[in-house]
Amino acid sequence: MRSYRTLFRTPEFTPFLLSFAAHAAAQTIGGLALGTLVFRATGSPLLSAVSMFGPQLAQLLGATFLLSGADRLPPRAILSGLALAFAAGTAVLALPGLPVAAVFAVVLAQGLIASLGGGVRAGLLNEILPKNGYVLGRSVFNMLWGLMQVAGFATGGALLALLTPRTCLLLAAALYVLSALGTRLGLTARPPRSSGRPSVSATWRTNALLWSSRPRRLTYLGLWIPNGLVVGCDSLFVSYAPGAAGTLFACGALGMFMGDVAVGRLVPPAWRPRLAVPLRLLLAVPYLFFVLQPGVALSAVATAVASVGYGASLVLQERLMSLTPDDLAGQALGLHFVGMSTLQGVGAALAGTVAQLTSPATAMTLLAAASVTVTLTLAALGRHEERRPAAPEARPGVLPQPAATDTPRRGAPREGAQ
Repeated sequence: MRSYRTLFRTPEFTPFLLSFAAHAAAQTIGGLALGTLVFRATGSPLLSAVSMFGPQLAQLLGATFLLSGADRLPPRAILSGLALAFAAGTAVLALPGLPVAAVFAVVLAQGLIASLGGGVRAGLLNEILPKNGYVLGRSVFNMLWGLMQVAGFATGGALLALLTPRTCLLLAAALYVLSALGTRLGLTARPPRSSGRPSVSATWRTNALLWSSRPRRLTYLGLWIPNGLVVGCDSLFVSYAPGAAGTLFACGALGMFMGDVAVGRLVPPAWRPRLAVPLRLLLAVPYLFFVLQPGVALSAVATAVASVGYGASLVLQERLMSLTPDDLAGQALGLHFVGMSTLQGVGAALAGTVAQLTSPATAMTLLAAASVTVTLTLAALGRHEERRPAAPEARPGVLPQPAATDTPRRGAPREGAQ
């Protein structure tokens, strides 16, 4: 699948994309409204920031306890139910006089279920599209997410100038309901990809299984660490150029868009595996020039060029799917998204700490150098792995077969190769 026309002619892809757009719009408008509401109530920048981005940190708990449900629950039903749960939680946040402690309890609950939703949604995309269409489809989702963030925050800011934060939260709740309806009416019912009931033990067992494969491990690390370190560089735009941070963020979004289009639409499938390392290096190398403290114009160019390298995530997600059995695709992708969010938060905290001790330009340079080092190290380990002869029972993407005397445990993942 090489064209957007073919992609949008795929049954169920368009309603699936539109329901995601409504969900993304609700998340951005609701997050901005909640952060504003908490800041007006407490006067605390920290509590305001945590109210907006706390759900991302809570996803780490979800990955620990809930991710097995990504493959063991019917996808249409769970996505519709999660959207309605978000709608109910957002409506609760709009209640007058709600204590701050209750606000954060709702935010924590939303973060927990968000970790499950990401895995279900990614696994369902893998079912709706043919294998050769995943990268193009994922690139469209990435582009839409970036567009909805820009439009959602801009619209949310305009609405907050006209309406109260509680009214904006109710609008976000309505968008979540719209997302649920789009999912329920636009998608067909599918059975779970894997047998057994979701449970904490199944989540731990499957996470351990996914992590036990060395090729998958290297792929996860390549998805998480270089990206997280460079996001740390991006988090310093405000302190590096207070008057032009918006310009730098916009240039970064433009570069990311171009990278997604290039990898998803223009690069031939046979070339994509070769681009994983060059794109990750491109993601970091332009930030090395910040040691010279360039002006806004050169900084904007460097940021745009570097952000093209975010397209590496599409290449590595395709590799991850080739190494993962179909019945574990949802949990495998859910683990990736949660790990990526967590490492991005760690990267931002690390960047802020280094900048506090040195300067923003120095911190950006050091994190970029660390990202380059990690990429080259992982590339060397990957080449070493390719030279190792693989045992027949340890082929990537194939789960070990149980012995004839084994009794399958309730909730154990099914064997199978993608």
